[in-house]
Amino acid sequence: MLGSRRSRHRFTTALAGFALLLAGAAVQVGSGTAAHAATTHRVLFDNAHAETAGNADWIISTSQPDPLGQDSSPSAETDWTGALSSWGVALQKTGDYSLKTLPSGSSLSYGGSSSLDLSNFDTLVLPEPNTLFTSGEKTAIMNFVKNGGGLFMISDHTGSDRNNDGADAVKILNDLMSNNSVDSTDPFGFSIDSLNITSGYPAAISDSGDPVLHGSFGTVTKSLIANGTTATLKPSDNSSVKGLVYRSGYSGNTGAFFLTSTFGSGRIAFWGDSSPIDDGTGQSGNTLYDGWNDSGATNAALALNATAWLAGSGTSGGGGGGGGGTGTCTAAQLLGNNGFESGNSTWSATSGVITDSSGESPRSGSYYAWLDGNGTATTDTLSQSVSVPSGCSKATLSFYLHVDTAETTTSTAYDTLKVQVLNGSGTVLGTLATYSNLDAASGYAQRSLDLSGYAGQSVTLKFTGTEGTKYQTSFVVDDTALDVA
Repeated sequence: MLGSRRSRHRFTTALAGFALLLAGAAVQVGSGTAAHAATTHRVLFDNAHAETAGNADWIISTSQPDPLGQDSSPSAETDWTGALSSWGVALQKTGDYSLKTLPSGSSLSYGGSSSLDLSNFDTLVLPEPNTLFTSGEKTAIMNFVKNGGGLFMISDHTGSDRNNDGADAVKILNDLMSNNSVDSTDPFGFSIDSLNITSGYPAAISDSGDPVLHGSFGTVTKSLIANGTTATLKPSDNSSVKGLVYRSGYSGNTGAFFLTSTFGSGRIAFWGDSSPIDDGTGQSGNTLYDGWNDSGATNAALALNATAWLAGSGTSGGGGGGGGGTGTCTAAQLLGNNGFESGNSTWSATSGVITDSSGESPRSGSYYAWLDGNGTATTDTLSQSVSVPSGCSKATLSFYLHVDTAETTTSTAYDTLKVQVLNGSGTVLGTLATYSNLDAASGYAQRSLDLSGYAGQSVTLKFTGTEGTKYQTSFVVDDTALDVA
C-alpha cells in the first residue's frame, strides 16, 4: 500500500512538472554536478590560501589547475615545477590518480557547479595554508569530509606566518576544526600544539596492519621534523583518532607528529611539518630543503600511503579493505536481479523504490527503480553488496538513468542522486558520481563508472537520492550491470 501511494503521488508531481514544460518553463538539461571517477582517485591540492608565500612552494606544478598542462606524462619530479612535484609525479605515474590544483584567487566550495568543486574530488590536500578559511569554505570542507571525503592537513610550527597576516598554519587549521558551522565540538578528536620543534626524527608506532604505515608505497619507519609541531589527541571526543608517528619521548595522547582520524563517512590525516613533503626543487628564488628524500626518514612512503588511504584504500580508521591483488579473472556480470524484474529480491531499497508503477516507464521489462519524485523532503536508497574479484583488471558499473524534474532552476542542484561504494561497516569508500535535477532529460542515458580500484574487495554499491521540500525530481534507474574482465 505504501508503494502504491508513493507511485500515485509521484505521478501527480511528474505531471505537474510536464505541465510546467507545456507552459514554457525551462528545465535545464546538462551535466549538473556529475562527479565521475574513471580509473582514478581524484585529489585536489589547495593553492588558494598563500601556499607559496615567502619561501613556501607547496604546489605540485605551476600549471594550474591541471598539472598535465606542464607535462602530460612526467617521468621525473623536475618535469613538474613545485616543491610538491615529487608527491604529484609519484601519484601520476601510478595511473590511479587524477590531480588538480585550486589556484590562487579561488575559493573552496562543496555542492556547486565548478569543475574544482569538492564534490568532484575524493581527497583535499591542505599543504600548510597561510590564510584563514572563510566561514563558507570551512562549511564546505567539513561537509565534504562528513559526506565521505578525505582531508590531508599539513601544518608547520607556530609562528610560521609566511605572509605576515597574523595567521599561521597552526591557527588556521585549529580554527577550521573549532570554529565552523558543521561541528565545532572537536570533530576530529585532536588539536594542534603551539610549538616550534627545531629538529628530530619521530618514529612510527608498531602496527603491521595499519595501511598508512604499511601501504602499497612502502613501510614507514620515521619522519622528519625541521621546525614543526605536534598534536594532542582527544579520543574521548572522537574514538577513531590514532597517533601513527610520535616525537621522541612521547606516546599516547601527546606528541603525535602524524595521526589519522575519521569524521562522518570521511577520513582525516594530519602531519605536523611541511618539511617532509618538500622535495628541494621548485620555483626560482625559493630556498627549499629536500625532506622528501631525507635518508633518515621515510617521508615519501608516509605521504603516498596516506593519500591512498584518504582516497579509499586500506582497512583502519573506518575504511574498507585494500584493492589490487593477483589471480585469475573470469569475465562475468556480477549483479543479481540487475533489471529489477524479480521485484525486491537481491537489492535493499527504500519501500516502493523498486516498482512496476505506470508513473514512470522502465527501459526494458516491467520493473525499474524509482528514487524520490515526491516533491517533499525525501531520501531514498537502493543498494546491493558484491565481491569484486582480485584478478580482474576491469570492473565497470553501468546503469541506465532517467531524470525528470519540476525544478525550474538552471544553476542549482536542489535534488541529488549519489552513487557510492561502501565497506561492510557502512563507511563510504568513495563517491563515484553525483547527478542532480540539472541532469534532467527525456529518455534514459547509460552511465558507466569504473570500479577496478576495488578489486579484491567485498563492497556495497549504493544509490542515494535526496530531494528537497518543494519541487519533485525523479531519479529512475534500470538495467544495471557490474561487468568484470
